Amino acid sequence: MTTPEILFEQCFGHRPESVTLIANSGSNRQYYRLQDGERSVIGVIGNQLAENKAFIYLAGHFFRKNIAVPRVLKVSEDFFSYLTDDFGDTSLFALLTSDHTKALQLAHQTLQTLPRIQFEGGSDLDFSQCFPVAEMDRRSIFWDLNYFKYDFLKPSGIEFDEVGLEDDFESLCRQLQQPEWSAFMYRDFQSRNIMIYNDLPCFIDFQGGRKGPCLYDAASFIYQAKAGFTQQEKADLETTYFNALQTSRPCSRDEYRRALTPMILFRLLQTLGAYGFRGLIEHKAHFVQSIPPAIRQLSGFLADNDLNGYPTLWPALRQMCDRFPAPETEDGRLTIDVFSFSYKKGLPTDYSGNGGGYVFDCRAVHNPGRYEQYKALTGLDAPVKEFLEKDGEILTFLEHACALADASASKYARRGFTHLQFGFGCTGGRHRSVYSAQHLAEHLARQGFRVRLTHREQNIQQLFNA
Repeated sequence: MTTPEILFEQCFGHRPESVTLIANSGSNRQYYRLQDGERSVIGVIGNQLAENKAFIYLAGHFFRKNIAVPRVLKVSEDFFSYLTDDFGDTSLFALLTSDHTKALQLAHQTLQTLPRIQFEGGSDLDFSQCFPVAEMDRRSIFWDLNYFKYDFLKPSGIEFDEVGLEDDFESLCRQLQQPEWSAFMYRDFQSRNIMIYNDLPCFIDFQGGRKGPCLYDAASFIYQAKAGFTQQEKADLETTYFNALQTSRPCSRDEYRRALTPMILFRLLQTLGAYGFRGLIEHKAHFVQSIPPAIRQLSGFLADNDLNGYPTLWPALRQMCDRFPAPETEDGRLTIDVFSFSYKKGLPTDYSGNGGGYVFDCRAVHNPGRYEQYKALTGLDAPVKEFLEKDGEILTFLEHACALADASASKYARRGFTHLQFGFGCTGGRHRSVYSAQHLAEHLARQGFRVRLTHREQNIQQLFNA
């Protein structure tokens, strides 16, 4: 394979003075910054030949239309590596956290430009060059819907009617296939893929683009989980795109809103599927940390929209929003997560991205679930509490667990840490673990700590000292 260093030499007549690997969170491609005394370029190594060719074609097509995308400067003979312009390190996403006011202005400017990319850019585009498909058809829609179902909904433990969910997916698919809105669909139009260069938005990572509904991109951008737009800012951004769209695709406000709503829902599901796979399965911290904000986005969307047309999906989504812990507050104060869980359903997920904390195995403690009179009860019910406390094993067990928790919580608070996690597991996540988690949460709360208690298998949450 021709390396980016060799491509640089072929392009500029000498080797680069420095080559720096650029970290990326979700892609399997490798990115490098290559520099000499006069220039800086980006070198890319991609192991998907068709994906590389799609990017190279689309970049050339858009550049010729004076759209702010990176030029492709040099391509290896085998198409597995190439060089592009370097738009620097400042993404719109980064700016949203450092200078929200300026970033919001650029976000509106970005949406004003989007219809030009979609309609002018898509007017004479050869969609057969797109990767992995030429258009967003039924099959590709179901790829994303099943991505959500198998990589997020099922691992979350939510019970749902499988046949009913498939019926709802079919209904949503019909809502999404709207040829009257068809244009070039960027596919991953979000603030991490908008670079701010010379105070202007520039566009990268469009290699997954295809023919499809233009409104999907607006939904992707405005409802990006970690962008942090307020409800009013989202409404204002929707208006900006609506106004910009009138030149290319005139429509009424009602028509626009009716078509946009299913796009937002689909994008939220697609995002959760990606976060489930990258975070819960591949254990990439950035994606794990993105799950609570994505749930918050979904919860806000459900509150503002009537989804009675999806009788299985809607209640499943509401259960999911109730089950997942809310995002941590950003006041710098320590939050302690305490979980009860069933070992049969796996360990609790660490949403902080720091690797989790203590996990205590309650299965050595005498199990009230063996006795018929306690089977339908939980560790929150008085007869189960009485059984466990009279037996006494769990009290000795918790004396040691609380001592460890006290020492760690005090040190975490003194050192300015913001998250600590404790989990109690038993066979079914019903009796011993529930009693233990409740006991520790109340114990820590009495000491003034903010505690977020989740009885995962019982779908119960409680917040102490909010």
